[in-house]
Amino acid sequence: MGMHKLTLADWIDSIVDFIIKHFNPLFSTITNITETLLDIFVKVLGMGPSIVLILLISLLAFYTSRWTVGLFTLLGLLLIDNLGLWDATIESLALILSSVIITMLIGIPLGIWASQNDRVKQVITPILDFMQTMPAFVYLIPAILFFGIGVVPGILASVIFAVPPTIRLTNLGIREVPNDLIEATNAFGSTTWQKLLKVQLPLAAPTILAGVNQSIMLSLSMVVIASLVGAPGLGAEVYRAVTQIKVGEGFEAGLSIVIIAIILDRISQNLRKPVYGNKFAKKYVYGFVTLIFLISFLTTAFTVGTADKTSSNKVGDQVHYEITGIDPGAGLMKATEKAMSDYGLKDWTLKEGSSAAMTAELKKAYDQKEPIIVTGWTPHWMFTKYKLKYLEDPKGSFGKDESIHTMVKQGLKEDNPGAFKILDQFYWKPSDMEKVMSDVQEGTKPEEAAKKWVENNDDIVAKWTKDVPKGNGEKISLVYVAWESEIASTNVIGTVLKQQGYDVTLKQVEAGPMFAGVADGSADALVAAWLPTTHSDYIKEYKNKLVDLGPNLDGTKLGLTVPEYMDIDSIEDLKTK
Repeated sequence: MGMHKLTLADWIDSIVDFIIKHFNPLFSTITNITETLLDIFVKVLGMGPSIVLILLISLLAFYTSRWTVGLFTLLGLLLIDNLGLWDATIESLALILSSVIITMLIGIPLGIWASQNDRVKQVITPILDFMQTMPAFVYLIPAILFFGIGVVPGILASVIFAVPPTIRLTNLGIREVPNDLIEATNAFGSTTWQKLLKVQLPLAAPTILAGVNQSIMLSLSMVVIASLVGAPGLGAEVYRAVTQIKVGEGFEAGLSIVIIAIILDRISQNLRKPVYGNKFAKKYVYGFVTLIFLISFLTTAFTVGTADKTSSNKVGDQVHYEITGIDPGAGLMKATEKAMSDYGLKDWTLKEGSSAAMTAELKKAYDQKEPIIVTGWTPHWMFTKYKLKYLEDPKGSFGKDESIHTMVKQGLKEDNPGAFKILDQFYWKPSDMEKVMSDVQEGTKPEEAAKKWVENNDDIVAKWTKDVPKGNGEKISLVYVAWESEIASTNVIGTVLKQQGYDVTLKQVEAGPMFAGVADGSADALVAAWLPTTHSDYIKEYKNKLVDLGPNLDGTKLGLTVPEYMDIDSIEDLKTK
């Protein structure tokens, strides 16, 4: 329509940058407190042999629900333990518990306030609509910038996603208290607080607990999404299985999540009126469980609080002995784990997440001139935007420089010879790729950045299309992983194929599905195979089902990367400096 596009994205980015700049100390404090509390929860739940907690949860399920639920809980948790997923389950339970506690502390008071004030309800209702309909992934973007990668942004995103039901149902439950009861309490001269505490909340309790139950289920549904920003637990196991196409491992982790969901749902539904409440008074049963938890919590909190927290100028202390990584299961992550082993970095932790989460963490640290160590690779736009350096790798843990290969499905040469030849002749340099990546990072849409590069480099493109006749609408599908380098290369070759008359479809997937898709013929080609290290596992699995057309780019590099302002030059320095 010719209307000027609102720069809404720029406004939001400016607001986020302002918040980060002026409130970073507050976010750091929240992060430290949340991580400490979560660490305590993990230690409490993991205290002693796993069978102790399994029996305690099973007895609670037996008490609140039927004996069949108790038996299911016992067998289900024993199965999880047998599958080797108990530690991951503990981490997920700690994340859910933290999210639910925060949700109740926020949701119930806000629900009470909304029930007592119509204007508050009118203001809060559209906000809740926004919170429930906005995709949960969107919450992770600012959460990473505010709190870094790890469990904290996962918890906060879970709270935002899960708190609306608690607020809504608390408000609804109180408002549905019969008017004649309210009039009776007013007639007896009850104060607002007496009316709320003695009449409204007790009668609204079933509805409020239903809201809490829904919040628990929504928090559980965020477990996998939270793993994208480095939150540990069963979600990370599912994410790792997805990226590596490990069907069996993914099923095991998914089944564990289902078991935990059923257990939490049944227990939370029957807390108010337990099935065996007439035989064992719930105040004693719940009191006993609460007492055990509080003793364990306080004991663990005291231990954590009195732990040695001395700081020094060592690089490890400055970065909390953490290396910020990318997708779990990526070849770069495996190479980093090998390097940590080779250099004896036993006390260090490699934080999993995603490439987007890693670069967000890097941006936050770089803007504040704080130390950080990330898993890096070239070409990548971060080397053009920030002054970074690779740490020397004298032991060669990261191997030699890599190449990016083009892979196509078997039979493509016969089915679509023109597109096959263009893909076979596709080759460019890291500097070419970085130009496209830089434009995308500055806000240009990938397809527009690719078109701009193609228009400005017709001599290079001519080599790719040499002796190739124009297409006639033949379909060609390209798959790629959401790395900045692969977004650039796939959009560029896709643009060239379109200009040559082909009907091109681009599909963004994870690394595992990318190779599997070309191998099974559901996709035609990929230009994103990093060899010989990064994607070696996928090549081993699918090498007989793929046609390797060779490198489309040489001169890539993997390694640990730090800002130039850090006084460290080698991986060996991580132990000594």
